Amino acid sequence: MIGALVVSGLVGCGAAGSARRTATVRAACAADARWDGAACVSRTAAAALAASDAAQEVPDMDAALAALDRADDEPLDLASHVRLWESRGVVRAYLAAAEPTPANEDAARVAFDRLLAIAPTHQLRCDISEQATLRFERVRATLEARAPRELEVTWPRDRKVGEPVAVDVETIADPVGVLRSATIYLRVRGATAWDATEVTLPPPGQRARVWLPAVRAQASTGVELFAVAHDRDGNDTLRWASPERPRDIPLRFDPPTPWYRTWWVWAIAGGAVAVGAGVTTYALTWAPSDNVGGTVTTSRR
Repeated sequence: MIGALVVSGLVGCGAAGSARRTATVRAACAADARWDGAACVSRTAAAALAASDAAQEVPDMDAALAALDRADDEPLDLASHVRLWESRGVVRAYLAAAEPTPANEDAARVAFDRLLAIAPTHQLRCDISEQATLRFERVRATLEARAPRELEVTWPRDRKVGEPVAVDVETIADPVGVLRSATIYLRVRGATAWDATEVTLPPPGQRARVWLPAVRAQASTGVELFAVAHDRDGNDTLRWASPERPRDIPLRFDPPTPWYRTWWVWAIAGGAVAVGAGVTTYALTWAPSDNVGGTVTTSRR
């Protein structure tokens, strides 16, 4: 865990002139669970995706599409989200091959377009039929000039232990609007458990600043992090770094100044030296006079 956690917040567009608010973090959900905004809940889409695969083998494309609709009822992790749109594209391509109407062809194109929006380098499995593969490659060819979605996460250098850590999140490109929010996962270097915090992503070309909680430590350390972006429905659409290969923010530890080197100790010591020097100087330079001043008046009677 990171340490003291206070009020959540996100400071947008470089945070110039805005109040700094430290982000609230929570314990990250397990791999087979997802955050629903209040708690970690189990993922259930795997069974529906498997049912769709089984229906395609029959083949029963109506049953396959119905199973995909069930899988789409909840936000999906990135692998499941890619699998969903691959299966939609393949099923629609089979239907288009059987009945090549404009509606069927367009449905296959839309599904493959969405697949390539969240996985630009994706390749269909080798066991997919040629009818689906040809349609997939045609869609890929039309999208060669489209910039892939891209997210950048940066932070200032020379951060110190005990200070909140500023992290800037910038949307570089989002041509089809699949980067709407993100979860930043973080942990102190060497820890095993991850924490998480949610942020709203800015429009392309803009950045937002997140203040991660300060790390309390007695030696130099670091914060490891990775991020997962989501679309408007909460489906994963991009992963920046990973839990296996996170990025690291080094944090420098500056030991506290010893008490005998603090300014007030030296101020008191300096004052004492000054007073002592004054007393010594007075004692060394003062001596009684050889003459006694004054006058004597004699009166006669």
